[in-house]
Amino acid sequence: MEMKELSSIMQKNGIVGAGGAGFPSYAKLNENAETLILNCAECEPLLRLHRQLLEKYAQEIVDTFHMIGEAVGAKELIIGIKKAYTKTIDALNTVIGSYPEVRLGLLDEVYPAGDEVVLIYEVTKKVVRPGGLPIECGVAVFNVETVYNVYRAVNQEMPVADKLVSVVAEVEHPVTVRVPIGTSIEETVQLAGGITTENPVYFIGGPMMGFIGSGSQPVTKTTNAVLVLPEEHLIVQKKRRKASIDLKRAAACCCQCTMCTDLCPRNRLGHPIEPHLFMRAATCKDVQKPDIFVNTMFCSSCGLCEMYSCMQELSPRSLMAEYKAGLRANGIKPPQVTPKPVGEEREYRKVPMERLMARLDLTKYNREVPLTEEPVPVSRVKILLSQHIGAPAVPAVKRGDSVRKGQMIAEPGRGLSVGIHASIDGIVKEVSDKYIVIETQEGRAAR
Repeated sequence: MEMKELSSIMQKNGIVGAGGAGFPSYAKLNENAETLILNCAECEPLLRLHRQLLEKYAQEIVDTFHMIGEAVGAKELIIGIKKAYTKTIDALNTVIGSYPEVRLGLLDEVYPAGDEVVLIYEVTKKVVRPGGLPIECGVAVFNVETVYNVYRAVNQEMPVADKLVSVVAEVEHPVTVRVPIGTSIEETVQLAGGITTENPVYFIGGPMMGFIGSGSQPVTKTTNAVLVLPEEHLIVQKKRRKASIDLKRAAACCCQCTMCTDLCPRNRLGHPIEPHLFMRAATCKDVQKPDIFVNTMFCSSCGLCEMYSCMQELSPRSLMAEYKAGLRANGIKPPQVTPKPVGEEREYRKVPMERLMARLDLTKYNREVPLTEEPVPVSRVKILLSQHIGAPAVPAVKRGDSVRKGQMIAEPGRGLSVGIHASIDGIVKEVSDKYIVIETQEGRAAR
């Protein structure tokens, strides 16, 4: 298949990065991509849907990955996967022999192995420049579920209308389920049986980079997991702290031990991000070296500095995020810088996933999470028009219209954008510039 045709299919079928910020995947197709990487590193603790999906559909996913490689003319295709995922590796080894350009890039069980920049270095030894894009060094990275969605679009003419979500932690039966996009978080959690804690908090995404959500918010194309946590859990408490208080605590407690910088994954790759210097400058209001503040724009927000490294439980990541937002709001862009050489010490400063989970009090939640793809009956969905980086999709339906699952209900906006599709059969109940609500006949009757 030619790249232009594949790009059109991916855009029309609403395919975006299913494991991160939702970058429209068609825009990653580039003839300069000499190397393609399939990301099965399962970056966050407790998440496992990508290894589950790749084990179950190894043939379909590898074949589609190969097709994407042919479309862009890539010379090398690498599946980045942790050595610990033995069942998935076994499934891959029965398939990849038919694809001589495909190889496994085996990874240690460390965090954040799934970070795009870290993953690229681990399997190619190439360093993406600070603030740069992978394509600048001839690399494009695709998520496992994203490639499976390409398979469904090409072979089954099926757009992205549902999402795999892992529901874990304080639930009776942890599970990975496929739900219609727009399903409420609360309904999704119910599929894991009863909640086993009082005053539960829904933590959307992984424990390191996720956020506190509500039961009423909808599942989107980038919703990977819901952690049901007790209100008093340290992850919840850290996320709820105020920046003003964090800054005062840092002024009182930061001893400049440099541990946050020593274990920073981007710093270890030569990027000029130094959390300990930022903490000193921010708390002392020292602006003599403005680069310390500007360089916060190179932070990946992986969270290691505040969730693992700091012995005083300070919050470098959160404070840097505040500064990054302020810089962007004032139109400041990251400077062009050259990374320093990668030092040998990097190999000895990786954070084992087992120790990270213990530090975060998550080990007790590390249970089996079976994958089920049984259809989930949903009577109402709220589908956001902006589930991706770029311009929101433009509604193509109006209130009262009858729609079918898979029908395009919002067309790609101008510029970088993708289509949005109905996830259930039903009647359009509400249309705004932010979302579209669809209800089944049964749902309308119940209301």
